[in-house]
Amino acid sequence: MTRTRRKARADDMDAPEMALETLVGYNLKRAYVVIQSDYRAVMGDEGLSPRVFSALTFVVETPNLTQSDLARRLGIERSGLVAIVDELEGRGYLNRVAVPQDRRIQALAPTDAGVQAYEAALALIHAHEDRVLHMLDAKEREQLVHLLKKIRGNGE
Repeated sequence: MTRTRRKARADDMDAPEMALETLVGYNLKRAYVVIQSDYRAVMGDEGLSPRVFSALTFVVETPNLTQSDLARRLGIERSGLVAIVDELEGRGYLNRVAVPQDRRIQALAPTDAGVQAYEAALALIHAHEDRVLHMLDAKEREQLVHLLKKIRGNGE
């Protein structure tokens, strides 16, 4: 590195913070990029994407959830859910089952393989979050999750 570049970097350290660095959205996006990049590395090419993992979580933790309810909980259009459900079904992680009260409606039931995949992915994701968020203590992580839920409208 040249002397000029070293000097410029040293000067940057003394420069006032850019307005961009004070914006919540900018910092959320930058943090998301870090988390998402590590998530993809942990899960690998054949791993579950965050959306697919989220869907599997709801199916495992809320068996017989309807596709409409799942779309609502994920905050996506029902039409956008079809590819996610198809992927989970194709992997053998869930089955579509008719709802006895209304056979036109399909509920989603996890398979044993789906529960095992969920548990394995969850363990990887916990390790990933521990690694990426190592600089936060337990109270700070709890506060971060609380604040993010508050922004989403789910926290008080």
